[in-house]
Amino acid sequence: MPSPSLESSAPAAAHGAPDHGPAVLAGFLGWTLDAFDFFLVVFTLTAIGSEFGRSDADMALALLLTLAFRPVGAFIFGLVADRYGRRLPLILDLVFFSIIEVLTGLAPSYGTFLVLRALFGIGMGAEWGVGASLAMEKAPAGRRGILSGLLQEGYAFGYLLAAGCYFLVYPRFGWRPMFFIGGLPALLALYVRSKVKESEVWERSRHTTWRSLFGEIAANWRLFLYIALLMTLMNAISHGTQDLYPTFLQRDWGFTPEGRAALTAFTMVGAIAGGVLTGYISDRVGRRRAIIGALLLAVVAIPLWAFAPSLVPLWIGGFIMQFMVQGAWGVIPAHITELSPDGVRGFLPGFAYQCGAGLAGFMPWIQSRVAEHLSYARSMALSAGVVFVLGAVVAGLGRERRGVRFGE
Repeated sequence: MPSPSLESSAPAAAHGAPDHGPAVLAGFLGWTLDAFDFFLVVFTLTAIGSEFGRSDADMALALLLTLAFRPVGAFIFGLVADRYGRRLPLILDLVFFSIIEVLTGLAPSYGTFLVLRALFGIGMGAEWGVGASLAMEKAPAGRRGILSGLLQEGYAFGYLLAAGCYFLVYPRFGWRPMFFIGGLPALLALYVRSKVKESEVWERSRHTTWRSLFGEIAANWRLFLYIALLMTLMNAISHGTQDLYPTFLQRDWGFTPEGRAALTAFTMVGAIAGGVLTGYISDRVGRRRAIIGALLLAVVAIPLWAFAPSLVPLWIGGFIMQFMVQGAWGVIPAHITELSPDGVRGFLPGFAYQCGAGLAGFMPWIQSRVAEHLSYARSMALSAGVVFVLGAVVAGLGRERRGVRFGE
C-alpha cells in the first residue's frame, strides 16, 4: 500500500522547474489531442456504423478496443520513460498516434477500423503516464493540484474540440475528414523537442539497469493494485457518463448532430471548470477529500442529468454532472504521481491508470446492451450511481502524499 500520508510533514517547494509551464502545456495538449480523436469516434459512432453496416453495440467494440490496448502503450513507453527519460518516449508517441489517427480516416472496412482503433489505444495509453510524470515532476509542489486539474482537463478540452469539429465538419463533409485533422500532434512533438527539458527528478533517480527497475516495480505491487482498482472505477465513471452521452441524446431525445455537439460542448465547459477548481481545492483540503466530495455530489446530480423533464434542466444537469465527474478526475494526476516512488513514476501510475481504463472499457458496451431492454437514460443512471459510490469508497480507503517533494 502507499506510504503514510505526508500531508502536514512535507513542505511544498515555492517554485518548480523553470520549464514547468511548457511541460504542463505539453501534457495538456497531448492529452487534448488524444481525447479529440477518441471522442470523434464517440460523436460519429452511428454514422460509421451505418457506413460499415454495424449496430451501436458493434461500434462500441471500437471504443472497448481502444481502452483495452491503452495498457500496452503505458507498459512499453512507461518502462522506457523510467529507464531512458521522459522526453524521448513522449515525442515518439505523439508522432505515432498522429499517423494512426490520419489512417483512421482512410479505413476501408469495419475490420481495418477496429485494428486502427486498437493501435491508437497503444498511443493513447502511452501519452498520459509519460506526460503526467514529466509535468508533475516539474510542477511546484504547492500548486501541483491546480496544475493537475489543468493537465487532466486536456481530456475535456479535447472533447470540446471534437464537439466543435463535429458541428462544423461532419454535416458538410462526413466523418472521414475529421480524423485528418488529427495529424496535428506531430507539431506538438516539435514543441516538446524544443521547449521542454528532461525531468531533473528522473536524472537523480534513474535506474542504471533493467534489473533494478523491475525490482522496484515488483517491490511496489500492492501500490500498483490499489491505483489500478481506483483507476478502474474512475475510468468507469468518466466513460460511463461521456462515451454514450451523444447516443443517449440521439436515441432518447431525438437530437440532431448539431444539437448533440452543442450540448456536449457545453458540458465540457463544466468539466474544465470542475477539474481546475477541484484540483485547486485539493491543494488545500487534500486529494482524497476533494475526490470523494465531487463524486458524492455527482450522485445527487443523476436525476437531473438522466431524467430531466425538459431541455433547460437537461442542459443544466449535463453541465453539473461533468463539473463533478471531471472535478474528481482533476485531482488524479497529482494524487497518483505523488503516491508513486521516484524510480517508477514514469511506469507505475500510467500503467495502473491504463489497466483501469482497459477494465472499464466494458462500460459503454454494457450500457448499450442494457439500453436495448430499458432506455439509455435508465442504463446510464443505474451504472453511474454504482460506480460513483464505489469510487468514493475506494478513494477513501487509500492514502495520500499531498505536497511531497519529488526527488528527495
